[in-house]
Amino acid sequence: MTDDAIRVEHLSKRFEVPIRQPRTSLWRRVTHFVRNPTEALTAVDDLSFRVARGEVVGLLGANGSGKSTTVKMLTGILTPTSGEATVLGFSPHRQRKAYTQHIGVVFGQKSLLWWNIPVIESFKLYRDIYGQDDASFNARLRHFVDVLEIRDYLHIPVRKLSLGMRMRAELVASLLHRPEIIFLDEPTIGLDVLGRRNLKRFLRRLNQDEGVTIVLTTHNMFDVEELCRRCIILREGAKVYDGDIAALKAAERHKIIELDVVEIVDPGRFEAILHRCEVLEGNAVRYRLRVPSEIAVQVVQVLFDCARLESVNILPPNLEHVVERMLEGGMLEGRMLEGSGGAGATPGREDSLCGVRR
Repeated sequence: MTDDAIRVEHLSKRFEVPIRQPRTSLWRRVTHFVRNPTEALTAVDDLSFRVARGEVVGLLGANGSGKSTTVKMLTGILTPTSGEATVLGFSPHRQRKAYTQHIGVVFGQKSLLWWNIPVIESFKLYRDIYGQDDASFNARLRHFVDVLEIRDYLHIPVRKLSLGMRMRAELVASLLHRPEIIFLDEPTIGLDVLGRRNLKRFLRRLNQDEGVTIVLTTHNMFDVEELCRRCIILREGAKVYDGDIAALKAAERHKIIELDVVEIVDPGRFEAILHRCEVLEGNAVRYRLRVPSEIAVQVVQVLFDCARLESVNILPPNLEHVVERMLEGGMLEGRMLEGSGGAGATPGREDSLCGVRR
């Protein structure tokens, strides 16, 4: 048996979408209706990667980058245009019936639960669909009810649940049949701070105790940093990074400076130093700046000289900053592109930071 849970080789998916054309006459309207012209839209482009059994991987990217399309091909919902995906030894779209016995899926925007019946009845339906015996089903359900704290609304119709409650119930429904791999799309959406913390703790235990492979798609980079050691980043359907999160963060040569300003005593120097940085946020009393790591301390020294500051924080790059820069084109394959980001200072020049020599 291979150690790979997922093998993706040159996977691509293209959709035919209609071309919007002006229809100024009856003839144009008729011809447009009969021969509706289309164009090919590439959602995923020549994607290749592997995921080992028991690994937790974050699949990241902006809206429209191909994340959901990739997950739908890996779960058998969509058929690839070209290339091949193998999950747990199955071809998802060719062996979908047998394959789905081994996976769990939670889509944040598409419910697994029946809208008008109590949550427990949906769970029983999945028990029958997956052919579970009552003893194993009840034991599994009791465990999840306690860990995810859903006992109080097992007998409430799904339509009456809050989003956070529903997401916890969705997760239970996807795990009752003991899947070997689970695909999660925004699993912490709608959860409060405690709910998010408990859910992430649960997923870590699930991975450690049962060896479940997890593919996580989310816009919350803090969830990814806490759950995953590896991430795959997509941009316009293509892979731009696949590797260790720590290595990706180490490739970012900028830091974030957060400062709360009481009073600007030297407006000219203050504005000059802002022009040397990339201003992420600025509203006269609070600023967030992105600066090259090697000059972060010197920048703070200048800021103290030209303004009265209530507080200053120099933050190392977190995953959200790094992914944001990569999607903007500021990083590629974990390496900085020349000339990207905020302007730095030239070493050895006395005027490089408004009078502070580097």
